Amino acid sequence: MSLLLSSLLWFIAVQLSNKENPSLQHGLLIMGAAVSVLLQEAFRFAYYKLLKKADQGLAAISEDGRSPISIGQMAYVSGLAFGVISGAFSVINILADSLGPGVVGIHGESPYFFLTSAFLTMALVLLHTFWGVVFFDACEKRKWVALAAVVISHMLTSGLTFLNPWYKGSLIPIYGIMVAMGTWAYFTAGGSVHNIWRCVTCKQEPDPHVLVYSALQPPAED
Repeated sequence: MSLLLSSLLWFIAVQLSNKENPSLQHGLLIMGAAVSVLLQEAFRFAYYKLLKKADQGLAAISEDGRSPISIGQMAYVSGLAFGVISGAFSVINILADSLGPGVVGIHGESPYFFLTSAFLTMALVLLHTFWGVVFFDACEKRKWVALAAVVISHMLTSGLTFLNPWYKGSLIPIYGIMVAMGTWAYFTAGGSVHNIWRCVTCKQEPDPHVLVYSALQPPAED
């Protein structure tokens, strides 16, 4: 909805402006990207409010008075959904053009256009997932600085795409933002350095229920 609405606004602005002015059209494109980011984050907030209402309804009808789905799980699922839809919008026209009959780079353009587009789409999918986790947690705990950080990093990521076809200037910073937001989302979701170390070393901690059961057993007689 946010992508379609922002596309409609950009289309109307282009039709009402001077199409012969390239600088004006470029400015409208930048404005359209900024409006698209703001609309996406507005719809993300609206989706959070909707899921919050649904979570309260699930808790009301459950036997123990608790929702079977946590806000963190909802944040991950909604963020992934936002990312998949955004990635589909980003790559669908590129995939259609890749069928031909043109040849990439025949007029001196970069032959890595499709490859870099794929990497950029992957980064956007992951970023939306991370943004969803951080955004929902910020709304839940009223962390306005974290909320602003999500919007600003989203705006910065969209702005960096205007550096293309200078792909080094866009992909490297975008992947840096992705790693930073992924780390933030990991710790927001309850991750820790200890968990990473356990994953790397493939160590499993003993089940606390087994330890309690063993402690309660009487000592074996000789």
